[in-house]
Amino acid sequence: MRKLTNEEKRERWRGYRPAERFPLAVVLDNLRSAYNVGSIFRTAACAHLAEVVLCGITACPPHKEVEKTALGATSMIPWRHVPETLAAVRDLKSRGWTVAALEITENSVPIQLIQPQHFPLALVVGNEVTGVDDAVLAEADLVVEVPQYGEKESLNVAVAFGIAVYLILEKLRPPFPGELSSDRGKPAGPG
Repeated sequence: MRKLTNEEKRERWRGYRPAERFPLAVVLDNLRSAYNVGSIFRTAACAHLAEVVLCGITACPPHKEVEKTALGATSMIPWRHVPETLAAVRDLKSRGWTVAALEITENSVPIQLIQPQHFPLALVVGNEVTGVDDAVLAEADLVVEVPQYGEKESLNVAVAFGIAVYLILEKLRPPFPGELSSDRGKPAGPG
């Protein structure tokens, strides 16, 4: 078995992705770690998302630590900076986007409950210490969480985002070559 070259990987993935970006954006609410920001850029570019919205103190490209973990992804996806997260969320809502905050609250629901009618969807991820700002939570249409089964109370924000994005995209992605639509959501293996 031979590993694919980077160009061969890109060619393979071009066959999977839709012509247009997925109608999913990420809003970064005052992230303090530029390394997390870079990781989120990289995941967002790999997932073919619509845009990254950087808010408040969130580091913006060009930034040494963002670029270190983004590995060039900041030039592969649309992004913009908005000084206030609440303003960014209200702007997205005014343009028809559903806003989902990724946060664990008394009313949050598993992220798997997001449905196609929720798109276009803006996913808000919060500060590593304080989470999504309370005013932004109040403005959100949905509050979703990545179900956790262990004892640790939270995931790293970039890790949580990566898991969340790929769970969400399962609702939208076209079938892989050779995959029957009736096979979607079934475990792989002998049947």
